[in-house]
Amino acid sequence: MTTKDVIRLRGVNVYQPEDEGGKLNYRNAQQVLSGVNLAIGKGEMVYFIGRVGSGKSSLLKTLYAELPLLEGEAVVAGFDLATLRRRDIPMLRRRVGVVFQDYRLLRDRNVWENLRFVLRATGWKSESDIAARIEELLALVGLRNKEYKMPHELSGGEQQRLVIARALANRPDIILADEPTGNLDPKSANDVMELFCRVVEQGCSVVMATHNIQLVSAFPARALMFRKGRVEEFDVNSAIHKE
Repeated sequence: MTTKDVIRLRGVNVYQPEDEGGKLNYRNAQQVLSGVNLAIGKGEMVYFIGRVGSGKSSLLKTLYAELPLLEGEAVVAGFDLATLRRRDIPMLRRRVGVVFQDYRLLRDRNVWENLRFVLRATGWKSESDIAARIEELLALVGLRNKEYKMPHELSGGEQQRLVIARALANRPDIILADEPTGNLDPKSANDVMELFCRVVEQGCSVVMATHNIQLVSAFPARALMFRKGRVEEFDVNSAIHKE
């Protein structure tokens, strides 16, 4: 582990609480991962691979503080999750962009207003600065001519590219993506992966949970397998050749 790591975990145990009507109950929480040691560097792409229920999403949620760190040491984008105060979580999430499989866009606002909302909500004041940043984001994700489209007027791939633009709004150190290609056709999935590659080239780390081994093989990067409550390095090409 080095000071250049944007994520550093040591001895982390991850628990999935019970959901009691929207309120999380940790009294009977199930341990899903144990002894996670992990270092991810600046500008690195890393895949989280494993079956549904293997703990990929739970670890991602821990990294962006939707689930609290209960055991172990974790530093994400310079924030110590063990001592992170609730009021500091919004600051962490300016350094960590999150991409969801189900988009979670504002359905009553167009592309431009979806991005403007995020920037305003995270402290941007100048409308000229906001407009300039939105133009940069739209150019990066290939939606420059779609700014007045409503989310339902976009294809699935375009919606996911908008979600990535939203995640990049505050120039984060890390993008955490949970099955971002799960609902997409192969071409749209490739477009999203090519976009992630450009993001990495610009120095932003990308951590992506997926079960699509073929896609990982097409866009090779470091991979970690989630299996039987553990996380270990995984050689994707060797696994494919064995099939």
